Amino acid sequence: MSGPTTLQVLRSLETGPRGLTEEEADARLARHGPNVLPALRTLSWRRRFVRGLRDPFTAVLFCLGLVSAGTAAWGTASVITVLVAVSCALRATGEHRADRAMTALRDLVPTTATVVRRPTPGQRATPAAREVPAEELVPGDIIRLAPGDVVPADAQVLTATGLSVNEAPLTGESSPTGKEPWTPPGTGRPPPSGDAHVCLQGSSVTAGSGTAVVTATGRHTRFAATTYTAPEPSGRRRGGSHAFDRSVNGISWTLVRFMLLTPPLVLVANAVLRGRGLETLPFAVAVAVGLTPEMLPVVVTTCLARGAAHLARSHGVIVRRLPALHDLGAMDVLCVDKTGTLTQDRPVVDRSLDAAGRDAPEALHWAAVNAWWTLQLADPPTPDALDEAILTAPEHCEGYEGYEGYEGCEGYEDYEGIAVLPFDPVRRLATAVVTRPGADLGVDTLVVKGAVENVLELCTLPAEERTRLQALASHHAAKGLRVLAVATADRDRPARRHGTASHPTWPPADIHGLTLIGFVTFRDAPDPAAGPALRALADRGVTVKILTGDHPGTAARVCRDLALPPMAPDAVRTAEDIDALPPTDVAALADLADRTTVFAGCTPAHKARVVAALRADGRTVGFLGDGVNDLPALHAADVGVAPHDAVPVAREAADVVLPQAGGLAAIDHAVTAGRSSGTNIATYLRITLSSNLGNVIAMLTAALLLPFLPMLPAQVLVQNLCFDAAQLAFAHERPAPTVLRRPTTLRPRAFLRVITGFGVLNAVADLATFAVLALAAPGPTGTEDESLFHAGWFTENLLTQALAMLLLRGTAYATTAPAGTATTPVARAALALAAAGILVPLSPLGPPLGMTPLPPLYYALLTVVLTLYAATVVQLRNKATIAHGSRS
Repeated sequence: MSGPTTLQVLRSLETGPRGLTEEEADARLARHGPNVLPALRTLSWRRRFVRGLRDPFTAVLFCLGLVSAGTAAWGTASVITVLVAVSCALRATGEHRADRAMTALRDLVPTTATVVRRPTPGQRATPAAREVPAEELVPGDIIRLAPGDVVPADAQVLTATGLSVNEAPLTGESSPTGKEPWTPPGTGRPPPSGDAHVCLQGSSVTAGSGTAVVTATGRHTRFAATTYTAPEPSGRRRGGSHAFDRSVNGISWTLVRFMLLTPPLVLVANAVLRGRGLETLPFAVAVAVGLTPEMLPVVVTTCLARGAAHLARSHGVIVRRLPALHDLGAMDVLCVDKTGTLTQDRPVVDRSLDAAGRDAPEALHWAAVNAWWTLQLADPPTPDALDEAILTAPEHCEGYEGYEGYEGCEGYEDYEGIAVLPFDPVRRLATAVVTRPGADLGVDTLVVKGAVENVLELCTLPAEERTRLQALASHHAAKGLRVLAVATADRDRPARRHGTASHPTWPPADIHGLTLIGFVTFRDAPDPAAGPALRALADRGVTVKILTGDHPGTAARVCRDLALPPMAPDAVRTAEDIDALPPTDVAALADLADRTTVFAGCTPAHKARVVAALRADGRTVGFLGDGVNDLPALHAADVGVAPHDAVPVAREAADVVLPQAGGLAAIDHAVTAGRSSGTNIATYLRITLSSNLGNVIAMLTAALLLPFLPMLPAQVLVQNLCFDAAQLAFAHERPAPTVLRRPTTLRPRAFLRVITGFGVLNAVADLATFAVLALAAPGPTGTEDESLFHAGWFTENLLTQALAMLLLRGTAYATTAPAGTATTPVARAALALAAAGILVPLSPLGPPLGMTPLPPLYYALLTVVLTLYAATVVQLRNKATIAHGSRS
């Protein structure tokens, strides 16, 4: 038994088939509230701007700006304030746009409904049907459903006449679902399974009519629960951390600890060893700022915006959330819904078989006769998808064994249609009564097609033969095919037809004693672009997993049709396997998901749970879906992707929207763009943090050894701005094709190991400047002239940073320059940075910054230091794998 009986539902709702009274409806409306979707709580742009200060880098920069302003370091404070404002504005704008995703939900909910109510209590009060605003519906209302209606609330069917409902926006199932009242045991028919007696809000009536009692409204409907409620993977709320946020935050908090520890250490060390007081506070703040990649928001936004603009311009891919482009590049698992994404959301004829299981055209021919006259005489508001597939089958029977010499395969129009019984969800049959061309007068032919077991019950067959035919149909169904049985019978035309002369009918009781013609099998039409696109992703290291509500055989069949990589025998699992694992055992589900290619029979909650488990296992997960049932998984994934023809709410909730033409093929382009942007961001962080860390270590050491500050705060700020401006060149660089073949993500631990190692090397090169200055500068130690020392270290810092830009990027980039140019963007930026390091001390800007021109001997000795530095970097780079952030 599936759920409560109709009587139990009516009693629990304190209603009856005659409906509620107006007074009762008003009281329930006051108690339950209007039948509207829950309003999303949104924040103003200003509040989001302030919340942007929660970002670790932004918060620390803001604090350092306040400290700089308190010490009258107005230049540093001004630059920091601008950077903080830009970062918060970018974040607030992105979140404000994302929160508009749910506005399209109301497009799926009707504005009016036909409800049956009584004006007053009592048996004599006549119930009347009238249109009311859908928001005034209450539990217990009796509503009427007709073709074209959108179901206004969750309801249980009371009566139905050929009622079929399209639930594709909710379930992803392309074929309409038959609905019928709950049937008690002992009536000869089992009660309907699953939700066959329930109509859900947001679905639409495609055929037939019926009445239903409203069981849930507003936020209590399944539509609202599916849309607004999703599991929280790894504690993430909707709009929370994604792969990019997690990676950057992991690096950020480590650097934040260093930054917060640096100023007190500098103050204490200088006070103890040099007797300096608060006059070193601006220098301490400048050192902390020097560790910060100040231009990170600008560089990240530039890299991602260029990639997003290229995708929109060249491939029609819309990136609605810029960090999602990085997440696409980091993605190593793509979960996809089947219907509407891998398939074209329509069935196609696969084979036509005779009763022996051999290819034969007769079954398809008679199925076409049935479909044609059903469409002509019944004139349904929405043609049945299987009928359309039959009538549009290529040549209908061309290519089947035995086709040669068979006439009349396409002659279904030559028959004379007499009467039809459209598809009945209860009897699961469709019947057409026709007269054959040239047939004897007074003889009609019944053509019946429908579910195998129902058609076989009407055929004159021995029990053994019926069992064999049922097994044959089950064999094809297990391969993921839908199977229809086709049977015919000749009948003498009755002396008086039922119905009218112009619209005769045929009583269902006369449909028996049929002769089975054969079977027609159907498969979901795969998207032609899906197979190549998914294979291209697999070649790029992205594992594809299918999460679908369909039968396991149907999903496995789609995999075979798309020629996806071979699957292990146990690679197809069902929702029961997910339910068998405790919700708290995320690791077990992640292990199961890692070994599984297809999860079939999934509800929206199952899909979201699988995605969340994979994310908790450290995978970067994308989800491709197109229906309301995919919303929880779209929210749970690191990056949600929707095709152009997805339902509006899914399209708005997705981070990336594919183009209308060749959508799936564009995924590969989007992944490539994401990896290109991710590589550029990772390279920027690696180089700037390595250089900054080396400078900080060198300055802290020098501050303890020198009688003066190694660099003035203004010099630190100018040096950082020159270096960061040069780093913008990475947004215009072209990564090498070899880097784009694997997912690209920022792994904090490996990343920090790399920047620590090369940062120490940079510090050694900076401290080697001591020896150079001692030899090149006048005086016993070479450090008596403070301005000369500052100029020498300033020049050496920018030159080593220019070398780092060229050498630390390793083999991640193509060595050839873009067409029409002589050098790559990074090479040009490195040359400009080196020129700034040499020319600034010599220019009129030198004296205001506290620097003086350097002697020629310094440049000769510095060349030796830089040569040794470059040789060491190249040697270490060749021996170790420089982490571009790729998952090993």
